[in-house]
Amino acid sequence: MTEGRPGSHETPAAAVLCLASASPRRRELLASIGVGVEVRPVDIDETPLPDELPEAYVLRLAREKALAGSRRSTLPTLGSDTAVVCDGRILGKPAGRSEAATMLRLLSGRVHQVLTAVAVTGPAGLLETCVTTRVFMREIDDSEMAAYWATGEPADKAGGYAIQGLASIFIERIEGSHSAVVGLPLYETAQLLVRQNVPLWCGAV
Repeated sequence: MTEGRPGSHETPAAAVLCLASASPRRRELLASIGVGVEVRPVDIDETPLPDELPEAYVLRLAREKALAGSRRSTLPTLGSDTAVVCDGRILGKPAGRSEAATMLRLLSGRVHQVLTAVAVTGPAGLLETCVTTRVFMREIDDSEMAAYWATGEPADKAGGYAIQGLASIFIERIEGSHSAVVGLPLYETAQLLVRQNVPLWCGAV
């Protein structure tokens, strides 16, 4: 997930929500349910705390992003964070080819979890949720890992892969929310937005 520069922003005319992230995937997912956003990326420390459990970790980051973004906007503000978890270990963005291969070897032929937390500030206060999706990945050999790294796609992706991109051929099936793995659980996010009086389907015919 790429958050972008903290000082950058983008304000579509129909913005009804502040998105505290520069992630194009989250912006596209919100657009798919008719929610126009004002993009206000934030920069926070994403280092896990000692002995912090994965769910607590993603919820904390989502809260911090939402609160930081709300200080820059008068709109309700959404913050989110996604973590790939295997054997209780949080897999972040790979530092390079070697680490990306290590991550894919860990995930290859196994089931792992993707946790996505969402926090939204607004008139109802701070609302939050966390969604867990189980992802079944087929076995991947070293030549495929090398070829996938060469595409450039996994370099900025948690866990070293993008389910919505070229790595879709590695995924046998999922149990849970596909949109959560991409970046936002739309069903749960829509519920939070409605509670914060954020209109959905703006401009939909």
